[in-house]
Amino acid sequence: MKLITFTTALALWLLAGVCTQAQENDHDTKTAVERLNSLKEKIVQEEKDALKLDVENINKRLESGNITEAEAENLKQEAAEKHALNIENRLAIIDNKVALIQRNGNIDEDEDGQIILRFGSSGKDSENDNVLYIGPKNKKRKYDRRTTSDLVFAFGLNNAITEGESLQDSDFKVAGSRFVELGWAWKTRVFKNTNWVRVKYGLSFQFNGLKPTDNRYYVDTGEQTELQEYPLDLDKSKFRMDNLVVPIHFEFGPSKKIEHDDYFRYSTENKIKIGLGGYAGINLSTRQKLKFEEEGEDRKLKLKANYNTNNFIYGLSGYIGWQGVALYAKYDLNTIFKNNPIDQRNVSLGLRFDMD
Repeated sequence: MKLITFTTALALWLLAGVCTQAQENDHDTKTAVERLNSLKEKIVQEEKDALKLDVENINKRLESGNITEAEAENLKQEAAEKHALNIENRLAIIDNKVALIQRNGNIDEDEDGQIILRFGSSGKDSENDNVLYIGPKNKKRKYDRRTTSDLVFAFGLNNAITEGESLQDSDFKVAGSRFVELGWAWKTRVFKNTNWVRVKYGLSFQFNGLKPTDNRYYVDTGEQTELQEYPLDLDKSKFRMDNLVVPIHFEFGPSKKIEHDDYFRYSTENKIKIGLGGYAGINLSTRQKLKFEEEGEDRKLKLKANYNTNNFIYGLSGYIGWQGVALYAKYDLNTIFKNNPIDQRNVSLGLRFDMD
């Protein structure tokens, strides 16, 4: 049953990604023409501002005595001619784009119509900036992209908080107990005119490992699951829970707006990011691995059972980071085991890498 659930969830996940990409490929011709026409005033103003800056620099050189007044006038004339030609050429480009769209419709693919599947960004300033991209090789940039996607990878220390005990008295090895998380996340800007708040959501596999101390392992007695001493000396004792969860975070932090002639983007490069939220999902499997020596030979046992663990997983998580790496913490609100007299909850602390 869990395998069917996992397969269904994975299929829905991939389908959601493809559908999201397909929706972004649907453009409206009229909107594109209006957007291009609105750029004309901006182009003229940009060139005027650039000319004004050039003139100011020429005047400073004149005041400092680096050039004569006649040389200054010639430089100003050259600057005026250059920016006038810039305006003429840039407006001609816009007019040609408008004519092409009006004649052929808003074209979404390159001349040969080549469709590609790419894993990994195609460049810092690329329209196809999602880590996973399916579509035209040279797809036209969307004016405002509010949703992006990326790969999420995290790892670090794992442990369990036991009711009435501190982590210093933990039943598990601190350095030996670890977690790994691998997933896919979409990030959507909440407000139209600011990128200060984003919603980050997706699907992740969590692998939470615990290594008991004092030569112990978990035993399901039927009424509860408890740690018992193994009759032989254990070289390794590891208890692992594999979960499939849906994480949702509100991400906060500044960003820089980068504007171009026909599109703009918000960039969080070199900016601090803070994410607060949680996750919910299911436990896919629970297993133990035991290594020991018996009669002079190395033995290995792999035990897979229910161990009375909770099937529904939910908790709180958060991260604070810069660029693509963050300090990441998560805490299960559900107990690890259903009917144990003492509650234990999984807790993790490590590094998170968002490959956006």
